[in-house]
Amino acid sequence: MSKSIREIVTTMQKNDIRATLLGIGPMSELVIRATLELGRDEQFPVMFIASRNQIDSSEFGCGYVKGWDQNAFASAIRNIANQVNFNGLLYLCRDHGGPWQRDNEKSVKLPPNEAMEIAKASYLDDLKAGFNLLHIDPTKDPHISGSVPMDTVIGRTIELISYIEEQIKKMNLTQVSYEVGTEETAGGLISDSAFEEFIVKLIKELDARSLPHPAFIVGQTGTLVKMNVNAGKFDGKTAQNLCRIAKKYGLGFKEHNADYLPIDILKMHPELGITGANVAPEFGLDETKALLKLAQQEQEAIKNKPDMKSSDFISLIGKCSLDCGRWKKWLLKEDSHLTEKDIINMPEKLKQVTMVCGHYVFDQDDIKNARELLYKNVKALGIADDPEAVVIDAIKTSIMKYVDALNLRGLNNLI
Repeated sequence: MSKSIREIVTTMQKNDIRATLLGIGPMSELVIRATLELGRDEQFPVMFIASRNQIDSSEFGCGYVKGWDQNAFASAIRNIANQVNFNGLLYLCRDHGGPWQRDNEKSVKLPPNEAMEIAKASYLDDLKAGFNLLHIDPTKDPHISGSVPMDTVIGRTIELISYIEEQIKKMNLTQVSYEVGTEETAGGLISDSAFEEFIVKLIKELDARSLPHPAFIVGQTGTLVKMNVNAGKFDGKTAQNLCRIAKKYGLGFKEHNADYLPIDILKMHPELGITGANVAPEFGLDETKALLKLAQQEQEAIKNKPDMKSSDFISLIGKCSLDCGRWKKWLLKEDSHLTEKDIINMPEKLKQVTMVCGHYVFDQDDIKNARELLYKNVKALGIADDPEAVVIDAIKTSIMKYVDALNLRGLNNLI
């Protein structure tokens, strides 16, 4: 990593490079490996975007991905990069850092001071682990009904960036890039006028304290991920206007929730000036789908092998996906009334829940054991010589859809 993300964004805007950087959610160890292999082969900047639910400080319970804290996450990525001979542009990014950004913090309604102190401690561990981009997102507050007021968001953003910059100076760390705003601020960062007002006010406060400007500002383009679809309605005109406003102030425009968008809409992104887009759940889903396909083949083949023990992977991951409860936040509006009991009695809906939430439970011991047996059986039954390679290829196919549509092939050579 020789260029900061802010420098890359500036170079892309200055030289009119029509490409959209891809933020990839580190849904699993295999998603990380697949991404690094593709980054090596296709020469594009790799940005791993970790939410606090996925990766966080050990004192706050780590995250559901491998039980990693920030140091373990960074170490694992370095190790995998070495294994696959990746030596390109690599960035560790915090996605939705800030107060109340872990599900449990919001549900227990932590007091504001405590939530802010936890956010700072989490960012400090990000810095110590060598993160390169920090998303400052203080737009959740369980004590405020509706959207958090713009001035409150700006005040907390300034407080958090000020703290981070103090720590960087104190510990003599490498400068980080920042991402501000959120796709979830209904009415706050959606109209052109409110979006520009936010930028102007934020920059004024940053400049008054000699704080750095962000690399990205996030805005709502109409995308919304629910289950295994993009249930929103992408608005190209709004996206173009927001990109133009962001560029006017030297900021890159970042879209969240780009999962499951059609190819024709993705191909519009570079032309509209969308500088970055985040995709995460889709890659976890495609890994789960690949595993379920292998498990289905195992089930069919094992019928003729009464002495062979089945992995029972399908039923086990279905049960664990349902038990984890995370499917509730992904339900489509028309399904929001469904209970766990309802889903158990709806085979197709249970399959959908399993595909969407399977990645949350990959690292549970019983799932790891079942997966190991699945791989062993798949080899023994002659279904695949290297089942893990089959899964990695499925993830790569999913990622390459974005690499191609967003003009990322060979981007390292242009920036």
